[in-house]
This record gives sequence, C-alpha cells and structure tokens, in this order.
Amino acid sequence: MRRFTTLYTRLDATTAINDKVAAMRDYFVSAPAADAAWAVSFLCGRRIKRLIPGTRLREWVAELIDMPMWLVEESYSAVGDSAETMTLLLDEIETGEAGLDVALHQWVEDRILPLRKLDEASQKARLYDYWRELPTDARFTLNKLLTGAFRVGVSRRLVTRALAEVADIEPARVAHRLMGRWQPTPEFFERLIDPQDRGEDAAQPYPFFLASPIENAPIDAIEDLGDRSGWHAEWKWDGIRAQLIRRQGDSGSECHIWSRGEDLMEGRFPEIEAAAAALPDGCVLDGEILAWAEGDPLPLPFARLQRRIGRLKPSAAMQKKHPVRFFAYDLMEYRGRDIREEPIETRRAHLREVLEAVDARITMSELLDPDSWHALAGLRTQSREYATEGFVLKRAGSPYRTGRVRGDWWKWKIDPYSVDAVLLYAQPGSGRRSNLLTDYTFAVWDGDALVPFAKAYSGLTDEEIGQVDHWIRRNTKERFGPVRSVTPHHVFELHFEGIQASKRHKSGIAVRFPRIARWRQDKPLGEADTLENVKNLLPPNEREALK
Repeated sequence: MRRFTTLYTRLDATTAINDKVAAMRDYFVSAPAADAAWAVSFLCGRRIKRLIPGTRLREWVAELIDMPMWLVEESYSAVGDSAETMTLLLDEIETGEAGLDVALHQWVEDRILPLRKLDEASQKARLYDYWRELPTDARFTLNKLLTGAFRVGVSRRLVTRALAEVADIEPARVAHRLMGRWQPTPEFFERLIDPQDRGEDAAQPYPFFLASPIENAPIDAIEDLGDRSGWHAEWKWDGIRAQLIRRQGDSGSECHIWSRGEDLMEGRFPEIEAAAAALPDGCVLDGEILAWAEGDPLPLPFARLQRRIGRLKPSAAMQKKHPVRFFAYDLMEYRGRDIREEPIETRRAHLREVLEAVDARITMSELLDPDSWHALAGLRTQSREYATEGFVLKRAGSPYRTGRVRGDWWKWKIDPYSVDAVLLYAQPGSGRRSNLLTDYTFAVWDGDALVPFAKAYSGLTDEEIGQVDHWIRRNTKERFGPVRSVTPHHVFELHFEGIQASKRHKSGIAVRFPRIARWRQDKPLGEADTLENVKNLLPPNEREALK
C-alpha cells in the first residue's frame, strides 16, 4: 500500500502529462505483478463495486469521531468529495503505519472485497481498524477505493503509454491487450507487458478509432482538408458503436459483440448474432447497431434502440417490435490477420467480400457520391431527413488507428437543435461543484405557463456559474430538498442532438444531450421559445402522434 499511495499522491499533485507518465512508469517497474495488475485496473477506470453506501461510511466516521451527522453532511457539501471529507475528519483519530506494509493486492483481495460478506457491525469494526493502521495520505487512497471515486486525471491512453515504455513495445499492442474481458491477476499483468504475443482471447476486441469533431466549420475550413477526391464520406449514423467479432474459440466458431464502452453485449442482439454465423472465421467488423425495420428506407428513432439496450435476452416479440441491424463501415481483422495498418480502400474491399454471404441484418455503410465539398455541404443540410447526424470524413489511404488521433478521421456533424429556454429550477452539482448550484432545469412557454422540458449542467464558464449561483440564492422562491425553484427571469440558449415524443415527460417531449450554449442576457423572458415551437422540431410522424 505504501508504493500505491505514493503513486496516487504523485498523480494527484500534477497536471503535467509527462510527470503522470513518469509516476506510473516508476510504479510499474518496481511493483510486484499482483499489485501492478490491480493498479492498472483502477487507473483504467475500473471500480470495485460499491460495497458500502457513502452515507453509511460517513455515518461511521461521525460515530468514530463523535460528531453530529448533520455537521458531517455539511462538511461533505462544502468539500464535494466523500473520500476527502472522511479523510479530513479522521484526522481526529490516531494514525498508524502497519497497513502500509500490506501489499495492494492483499488490501483488495483479503480486506476490501471480503467486506461484502460481512454484516454492518463487522464491516464497521474492520474499517475502524483499517483507518487506524494508515497515515493520512494512505487513508485517503483507501477511501477513494471504498467509495469508487478513484480519479486522478489519468486516461487509459496515458496508462497505455506508461506500460508501453516499461515493456518497450508499441502502445497499440498494449492498448489491444487492455481491451475486453480481463481480470487483474499477476498472469494478466505479465502478459500485458510481454514483448511476445501469447495469443489473445477469441472474444477480445480491438481499440476503437474515434473521429475528431469539426466544430462549426465554414466551407472554406472544410476545403482546407484538400481535394474532395482525397476523402471518403459516409453518413454518421445515430446508433451504438460496436465491434462484431467472428473467431474460433474453445467451443468452435463464436460471435461476440462489444460496445465502445467495452460492454460485451452477449445475447442482447440475437438477430445480429444469427446473421454473423455466415461470416468467415477470423474477422472483426467495426460499425453501428441501429434500430431498422426490414424494408424501411431509413433507420428508426434512437428511442426504439434504447428499448433494446437494457434487455439481456429480448423476446421474439421485442425483436419484432424493435428490430435492429448492424451497419459495418470498417474491417479490422481479415482471415485471422490484423489489417488495421492496411489502407482503408483495402479494408473496405475485404469488408465487402466477407459480407457477400450475409443477410441484410449486417449491411455495409456505403460511401456518398457528391464530388465537391460544396455539394457535400448541401447534402449535409439534409442529414436529418436521412435520420443521420451528418458525415464522417476519412482520409483516402488511411490506416485504422487507436483512440482519437487527429488528422485521418473527422466527424462533420449537422448543427444541433437550438431553443431559448427559461431557468426554472436549480440544484447543487457534484464533486468540486457540490457547493454551487450548477444543475439547471429549463422551461418553455405553453400559453401563459412555463413547462419544464430539459435539464442541463454544462456549457457555462466558471465565472458565469458563480454569477448564476449568486443570483439563484437571492431569488429562490421555494425549496424541495436540494432543489430550488427560482423567479423566472433568465433566458439561456440550449443545444441538443435529438428530440422525440415522450409520454413520461410533462412537456410531451424528451431531448438528447442537452447543454447550455450561451446565457442570453440580451433576451427578455417573454421572448423565450414556446412548447409549440419545440414540438415543431419533432419528425412529422411524431408530431402527429402528439395530437
């Protein structure tokens, strides 16, 4: 625990990328494999499933230091981080160092995880002992693990870079080994940094290549990319980014579907798995899962796909009511060979070949025809008519890279929906903003009444957040727990990516990815948008359904 606490402290003390990489490199060089495996897991964002609710942990701290619970909660509200709050309050008790000599893997496997099987009294007694065994900085690290809030500004890409430097191998190989299902064992860590390939899990996906955004670019900025003939253009579909894998496994030829978030979606889309049986072994497709009915020219709304996401074993009726299709736009493995370094034209030719014997539930995403940037820009304005979000532009001859590497793939999305709405409710944020009112509910006019229709918490500068927070506190009308209603006065321009009819919302609509574009201090309250105007943004068939 001593070594891991030092690592956490070094990472938490700097924002410099090279310093963070150096700290991780120093740790991985010296740590035993059993400890290093758990460190990789935590640094990559994996969490121990919360064993004890945060409120209960703070209650036990209150009992241990003999402090009223209301004062502990006020402290938590001011600090904004449960682990940090507990650590600061635990300064009231004696510290020790015996726990520093317990290895990280022993802390996790022999001390933290077994808490799950204990009753509350035993859990509390064990934690009291653990806290007394550690100095302040190690207590903080332990509390971070207990609360599932182990975040130190380290991305998986930086972890990959540090491990690659330790092993003296390509970062892409480490990134691949970190994908998919693995357990933090010594064997896993040794394989992770092994210069030699020992064979991968048949279900293991590749790291995704992510397109970089082109934000609000005028046509002349697009033309800076070069001649239109040097770029492939495809529709940017609004679905679930996924990899479809067909490989030989222990039980024969197997199909696996992985989401971009590394969720193995086994059994969730059986119709796609059935269609994948016709794929040749040793191929990995990159694409998008869309809600799409057979014979329809366009995909169904994303809301239809959402009905399927949470169903682990969808019934035949569910599959019929909310059908899905896999749109493939790249091939990463062909006949068991990694072809990511080959030109995109070669990969697409192989992709077309492997899809020849597959039915329409797995379809290839075709390239768009316009031969000039101006013509493509004109087609982009029709994106919503095609139920897409715009384009993905891919440089001719480009390889399939890892992560978000700028230059070869760009996403040129349509402009978001825009609505001017009135601030109606506010509540505190989380983390470092827990002492500020940063989570807002916005409303639009429905006749003479304001009807809530969206919540947003991002988009304002720190200075603007402070000004809005100050105004809210002076203009609060009522309180409902942490939520405050305010005097209607301020208008904000909201942007969002999608809109759909919803019977669950009072306004009758739901929006996707709402955020604040700007504070319209120039706009009076009465000029905010109306609910009728917002509903006019719906597709025609959904507008009719609301009548």
